[in-house]
Amino acid sequence: MFRKIALFSVLLGLVVVVLGAYVRLSHAGLGCPDWPGCYGHLVGVPESVSEIDNANETYPQRAVESDKAWKEVIHRYFAAVLGVLILLLAILGIKNRGDPQQPLWLPIFLVGMVIFQALLGMWTVTLLLKPAIVMLHLLGGLTIVALLWLLVLRSSKQSMQPATTNTDNKKLTPILYLGLILLIGQIALGGWTSTNYAALACPDFPTCQGEWWPDTDFKEGFVFWRGLGQNYEFGVLDNPARTAIHLSHRMFAIVVTVFWLFLLFRIMKNNGLSANVRQLAPITLLFLLAQVVLGVSNVVMSLPISIAVMHNGGAALLLLSVVTLIYYSRSE
Repeated sequence: MFRKIALFSVLLGLVVVVLGAYVRLSHAGLGCPDWPGCYGHLVGVPESVSEIDNANETYPQRAVESDKAWKEVIHRYFAAVLGVLILLLAILGIKNRGDPQQPLWLPIFLVGMVIFQALLGMWTVTLLLKPAIVMLHLLGGLTIVALLWLLVLRSSKQSMQPATTNTDNKKLTPILYLGLILLIGQIALGGWTSTNYAALACPDFPTCQGEWWPDTDFKEGFVFWRGLGQNYEFGVLDNPARTAIHLSHRMFAIVVTVFWLFLLFRIMKNNGLSANVRQLAPITLLFLLAQVVLGVSNVVMSLPISIAVMHNGGAALLLLSVVTLIYYSRSE
């Protein structure tokens, strides 16, 4: 039961991440100007003429746009269901804590993560899409999905088998952790690019604005925290600052891609590694190459929302594949 709920929670978590990306990319992040309700409605959004008139009077700074409001509300509903499932996992963990195979502290930690993630969701609205908060909200969602997947791995039948020592696996594990750190850094840069509306600061590829190095402002582009009260919808940075952000994401993507290409090919050639690790390498490689293609497509196709959303989902799948590689390199 625990594993089935955890597995369903992973799938639901991926849906929540993709929905969050869709809400952000369709400019519906402020579709509801309040939290946790939407224009004062705990369920649904204003739809009748009188409800819309009352909402517009109560929230004059944000006129009702029903399509955007529904996108935000649906995202919240899915996130709420995920939170309930994680709470259920924690309850089951406490109830079955006498079972040596039952994960206990990770489900409890995930409840804390969900609470913090809910706060980030609230601050995303109340602080008017402040980039630092939106980026942390993205990273928090991916962290929850990754930890849920770790729960699935730990509760699988294979993890109940006695672990065997593999010297090559042991040497590989620290390198995989380094790759994970690089990947998280690239995801964070992607989130910073998106939340600062810098995805199209370079509308061409491989050059940027027709140059190899256009005018940039890295100092202004990477101010993590700015004053309160400013509305960050559609971005507030000038073009050089956005260009600096975009180029940073693009250049670091090269570093991460080269690192993982080299590492994955080494893994596939090393017969001394466990079978699970070697079999996972081609899958991770597929996710990596898909991310590169989707990233380039975002630029050359002028950020179609379908490609941009798939790029976010692809980042989540690539993260899960790396977490799985690390898990098997440590457990075998």
